[in-house]
Amino acid sequence: MFRILGRFSSINVRKVLWTAAETGLPFNHEPEWADSSDTRAPEFLALNPNGLVPVLVADEGVLWESNAICRYLAARASRSDLLPEAPFARAEVERWMDWQATELNSAWRPAFMALVRGAQGPEYGAEMVERSTVRWNALMLMLEARLAQTGAYAAGAAFTLADVVLGLSLQRWLLTPMPRPDTPALLAYRARLQDRPAARGWMGPEVP
Repeated sequence: MFRILGRFSSINVRKVLWTAAETGLPFNHEPEWADSSDTRAPEFLALNPNGLVPVLVADEGVLWESNAICRYLAARASRSDLLPEAPFARAEVERWMDWQATELNSAWRPAFMALVRGAQGPEYGAEMVERSTVRWNALMLMLEARLAQTGAYAAGAAFTLADVVLGLSLQRWLLTPMPRPDTPALLAYRARLQDRPAARGWMGPEVP
């Protein structure tokens, strides 16, 4: 039985929970970490010296970094549909996962933290939020074009791990109160993802 540590409001925790649900592997979720339980506590730092969620505790050891955990869960469950074995097909999935973790995450941070979390400070001022919004929208239009091309999912015709991480990012974008362009392919994509039984617990319409 796996332990998954981290608060539900964390998008990185939710991507791990969704992946675990897709694989059918048994797990216990400990949502108190980074919520009522301090991730700077010695017992947590012994698991992840970065003091960040999520953390996965497996019989083989401890993992942190959400995308690494997702890849591990797919491999542990022998789910090559989620993470293909063929080198190019796997790289296609991992490309979109890495894009989400680098380009997309860095783009949304000022806008989301200011407009949804209420963060304050120079890095969350009006100019920074405007720049973040413009960049975020531009990247989501890239994903819109990709989905219009495939007509289905980020890596092609089939659902993969890339869609877990991008689906949650799409949800965050749609639920942040800011101007957005029209994106029919993204909206159709969200509907496809929300139809998946494993997604319903982690991609609720009210959770950004």
